[in-house]
Amino acid sequence: MNLSFLGPDRVAAPPDTAGHAPAEDWRAGGFGIYVHWPFCAAKCPYCDFNSHVRAGIDQDRWRDALVRELRAAARDTRGRAVGSIFFGGGTPSLMPAETVGAVIDTIAAEWHLAPEAEITLEANPTSVEAERFRGYRAAGVNRLSMGIQALNDRDLKALGRLHSLSEALAAFDIARATFERVSFDLIYARQGQDLDDWRRELGLALGLAADHLSLYQLTIEDGTRFGELARRGRLRGLPDETLAADLYFATQELCEAAGLPAYETSNHAAAGAEGRHNLVYWRSGDYVGIGPGAHGRLTLDGTRWATETPLAPEAWLTAVESGAGGISMREPVSSTDRAVELLLMGLRLEEGIDPRRFRALGGQPLDAKALEELRAEGLLSVAPDRIKVTAAGRPVLNAILENLFLTIG
Repeated sequence: MNLSFLGPDRVAAPPDTAGHAPAEDWRAGGFGIYVHWPFCAAKCPYCDFNSHVRAGIDQDRWRDALVRELRAAARDTRGRAVGSIFFGGGTPSLMPAETVGAVIDTIAAEWHLAPEAEITLEANPTSVEAERFRGYRAAGVNRLSMGIQALNDRDLKALGRLHSLSEALAAFDIARATFERVSFDLIYARQGQDLDDWRRELGLALGLAADHLSLYQLTIEDGTRFGELARRGRLRGLPDETLAADLYFATQELCEAAGLPAYETSNHAAAGAEGRHNLVYWRSGDYVGIGPGAHGRLTLDGTRWATETPLAPEAWLTAVESGAGGISMREPVSSTDRAVELLLMGLRLEEGIDPRRFRALGGQPLDAKALEELRAEGLLSVAPDRIKVTAAGRPVLNAILENLFLTIG
């Protein structure tokens, strides 16, 4: 069984998208803004995100650059309602609350910030960063996503985390008292972890009363410290395929029983607590990407554009300050690629996709024989207005997508 996922509930009713013309298709997913803070106190050995360690950061320059780029991005999309803002990284909880507030205030001034907008900030639970939580709440953040990753000190150290379990629990308590909504991440299928270990650890996590959990199977990525150790045969104790499958199914069982079913491949939430910003991605909405390494998707005058920014923090900062702007790539997304993106992202969700929307975007009709074979194997649920991956199909999502892509041509 292939448990390598592509990756970010009792989901709210899927949007009715059948009547949307391709030019306005983004409305089915909504509109959000992603702000990337690229700095970390240390680089974790498993992490392949665009994160960098710097001895010093000129906070005033970075705040001014972020505000400047937001104003530039608003020229094309001013008037849209912003349903979500996400501060990702890196470690956004290394940002001063003043910078977070300046970003939120700029977005509110340049666009229409919906009264119920979800504003999320990723945080690490060290004691120093926990002291900042009240400042972020005053700045407008209403959801915190904590990178806890493990609930024992041994594995926290192995994962390169700078916090202890006691610090994590203390920071979580502060977060729950400060923010309306709190999520946290855990990594499983770690070195030396057995099924009983994970069941106990996940039980502890579920007992903390978070309303959202992101639970990721450890993957070994090229270019990381773990990747280098694995290449040299020095990363020992990782689970075999059978144990990895058992860990995955235990995750689904325990979360379902606790009222936090999976609404996406690796994300679990109580009803109404789904991560709204990531739903913009998975439902193929539009989003502005600000900061080094941030990606965006914007539909303008009927054309959907993909945007990228420079990965290196200094290159991005220099480009913004020079007046050239922080966008390093902007190219149109073809109708076929728009449809493929919908399939690729939408089938990660428990709600699935509307095949009528897929066809309206220019996708060829999905092969009826392939759909029927996957349905007969219990991997897909297929209806005229909804195609969904079943619980049995989720562990082999990659294989399902590869099968469907072969029929698209």
